[in-house]
Amino acid sequence: MAKHTAPVKKNDTITLTFEDLTHEGNGVGKINGYPLFVPNALPGEEAIVKVVKANKNFGFGKMLELKTKSPERVEASCHIHCGGCQLQHMSYKLQLEMKQNQVKNVMKKIAHLDHVPVHPIIGMDNPFHYRNKVQIPVGEKNGELIAGFYQKRSHRILENTETCSIQDETINEMVKATREIANRIGIKAYNEENHSGELRHIMVRTGFATNEAMVVLVTRSNKLPGKELIIQELTERFPQIKSIVQNINTQRTSVILGEKTKVLWGEEYIYDKIGDITFAISAKSFFQVNPVQTKALYDKALEYAKIGKDDTVIDAYCGIGTISLFLAQKAKKVYGIEVVPEAINDAKNNAKLNGITNAEFSVGEAEKVMPDWKEKGINPDVIVVDPPRKGCDVDFLQAMLDMQPKRIVYVSCNPSTLARDLRILEDGGYETKEVQPVDMFPQTPHVETVALLELK
Repeated sequence: MAKHTAPVKKNDTITLTFEDLTHEGNGVGKINGYPLFVPNALPGEEAIVKVVKANKNFGFGKMLELKTKSPERVEASCHIHCGGCQLQHMSYKLQLEMKQNQVKNVMKKIAHLDHVPVHPIIGMDNPFHYRNKVQIPVGEKNGELIAGFYQKRSHRILENTETCSIQDETINEMVKATREIANRIGIKAYNEENHSGELRHIMVRTGFATNEAMVVLVTRSNKLPGKELIIQELTERFPQIKSIVQNINTQRTSVILGEKTKVLWGEEYIYDKIGDITFAISAKSFFQVNPVQTKALYDKALEYAKIGKDDTVIDAYCGIGTISLFLAQKAKKVYGIEVVPEAINDAKNNAKLNGITNAEFSVGEAEKVMPDWKEKGINPDVIVVDPPRKGCDVDFLQAMLDMQPKRIVYVSCNPSTLARDLRILEDGGYETKEVQPVDMFPQTPHVETVALLELK
């Protein structure tokens, strides 16, 4: 049999028409059936493309010149190449369509459930300035402090790119002001190579519903010269700042936050609300970055859970209790499990803060804790699961199947692993009823999804 070779080779320049998008938002064009993936290209466009890599079955290209433009192409509002917002060149309508198709495709190809309804994706009215948190690295150039995102696939700071079009606009202003004050005082930036200097990152968090803000200065050691001046200037300029915190990271590492945190001024927490539940957020708390869409996502999860006042619910991967506390308003009892001890402390505090007494939180791996609960006679009517991108562990899926709840509500941030897990749950006796995609991260390829399963 003749050996297949690619119809193009590296550095070839060709004219290509695009007919589709990958789930990362790259344009797909074909030469004699051989697909080339090209960033920044849209279906229906024709472009001159340079081949940058040619594998046996597919290749990658770089757009040199756009010859015909799609009506769905828009002018990107940001020209910083940090690699964060890969979809800014496409209309919001097309972004939503692409994400909807991604969920439909995996339901068909991976889960083999193409008969299950995938509802139209829930988008945002304003798909910009939605993020309530940023952490920006600090560097030095010509003796001046610079702060900004890293260039795509590099460790080079893009100079003073504190402004970001998906960040809350006051966050952008606070980062910029913090850098300018630190620069004026003469605080040195952290130097990775020789592990010297002080300021590593500037982090800002805001409460969407409360308008409260927290500034976190991540430093290499306890030292922070001129902190009184930083506090005075920031609090005078931004009265919404309720907390200024120093986080000390002494390690040679790319991990942003260190073990030790101390409050320099104000409170240890700021507060935010999702629906009518209040959350205390510390420097290290995990909290969803898009509160508007989080509410849409949780409302859908709650609707699917159909909880009655006599129901027992398990919330696996419960984090700081965000979903658990919503569920507890309707259920008889909620049990939350999470592997991160700090998150469980936050969850317990958030339950207290809201006067919720029917939620109990445990530290541990769900696949180990749940069989133990089953032996103790805890039989959930509903299990809600919101795993990380890698999806659910096989042992955890088995632990859920062993418990036989009436309903499983699966919240997912990765359609492929969701589809893989739905297939296993279907084979274990559950039926997937419906799927709802939610656009939690506009301008990026990520999509959140909620699926409802019922015991057959």
